[in-house]
Amino acid sequence: MQLAATIRHTTYCFSSVKEVLAKANAPKSGDNLAQVAAQDAVERVAARAVLSQLTMQDLRENPVVPYEQDELTRMVEDSLDEQAFSAVKHLSVGQLREWLLDATTSGEMIRAVSPGLTPEMAAAVCKLMSNMDLMTAGRKCEVVVRANSTLGLPGRMSSRLQPNHPSDNVEGIIVSTREGLSYGCGDAVIGVNPATDTAESTAEILCVLDALMKKNGVPTQHCVLSHLLVQMRALDLGCPMDLMFQSLAGTQTGNTAFGISVALVDEAWAKMKEQGTTRGPNVMYFETGQGSELSSAAHHDADQVTLEARCYGFARRYEPFLVNTVVGFIGPEYLESGREITRAGLEDHFMGKLLGVPMGCDACFTYHADMSQDELESLKVLLGAAGCAFLMSMPVGDDIMLNYQSSSFHDIPSVRRLLASRPTPEFDAWLVEKGIMDGDAPGPRFGDPTVIVS
Repeated sequence: MQLAATIRHTTYCFSSVKEVLAKANAPKSGDNLAQVAAQDAVERVAARAVLSQLTMQDLRENPVVPYEQDELTRMVEDSLDEQAFSAVKHLSVGQLREWLLDATTSGEMIRAVSPGLTPEMAAAVCKLMSNMDLMTAGRKCEVVVRANSTLGLPGRMSSRLQPNHPSDNVEGIIVSTREGLSYGCGDAVIGVNPATDTAESTAEILCVLDALMKKNGVPTQHCVLSHLLVQMRALDLGCPMDLMFQSLAGTQTGNTAFGISVALVDEAWAKMKEQGTTRGPNVMYFETGQGSELSSAAHHDADQVTLEARCYGFARRYEPFLVNTVVGFIGPEYLESGREITRAGLEDHFMGKLLGVPMGCDACFTYHADMSQDELESLKVLLGAAGCAFLMSMPVGDDIMLNYQSSSFHDIPSVRRLLASRPTPEFDAWLVEKGIMDGDAPGPRFGDPTVIVS
């Protein structure tokens, strides 16, 4: 295994595969903060030259956190599909990139090898791709899942309706939900970030959302994004719950900071299979974001793209219905500009789908990041063109509780029309029935929240 490359008569030597992965990464403020980034563009090119020659076998044998130290590493290694891995183990990272981008390589072919890929492999090939490469390959990687509706079909783009309220006022949540539904949003999930992380408040919000959905026949899912343990207690209170949520990190120490472990998520998954109310087989919802491990000093000197890929390796164990990268939410310490946030959104979408999970993206930024509204709107269109399963949707794109800028109720139908995309088939039919949409055009009741009876 060669870990050196000569560029312009200067030889660059790297001490480990982990260092190569980090220094091959596109520029990120988080990698600079962690002091793992390339010193300059030439060293980055040298690292990419080395990375392009490493094989899938090399990457499997060199995870960024050792097997003995990390339960996620052990989980990925112990559950890897050996038959799928045997089909790609001889490929270099450069060869895998060429295969993914080849016009003759189909989504079905990619799905066949996906169970044999480790997160480090997905991250490695990502680092050799341009933004358009990420979009081209990401669009090929179709992941279709089912809960109360069907997500991820070709030609479909969904949205999470996010009716947050700063005091968990259920009337305010319902008002926002009705408005979002009237614009054709919410087919991925109606998901509330709670202000009060208690089982009782989680159950109350789920009950009022469930009643609204049943009264209006809305074919979607509901979820309250409280901690996993809180949701498990809410289930024991007898409330309806279509999806169970949890934020994930890419290392064992990062997940300990979140208050979770593989064993706990296993327990929650089993509980949802037994007590959850969704009809389909996919019952979990996970959120991630580049930089979360560094924010809790749990990054093990690895770069944030590779650690993000490890989140998707964790998520795929549970065959989730939704995985969402909240791409600009953690702050400019990790992604400081529109260019970095755009790159991260396309990276995350590609890596997640390559590893077999249904990927959405909260294309967003905090107000102290160097990103404009125009750049944010461009990212939404790029993600839609790349086949992103869902985006966020909230009033005027401004979350009054979490205080960040994201996608508005108006953005979703605009991007759909621009890219000739439709909602999930079940939700699409419901929108036509309610007069909210007329095919792919606004219907007579578009934007009229009174069409949704509370």
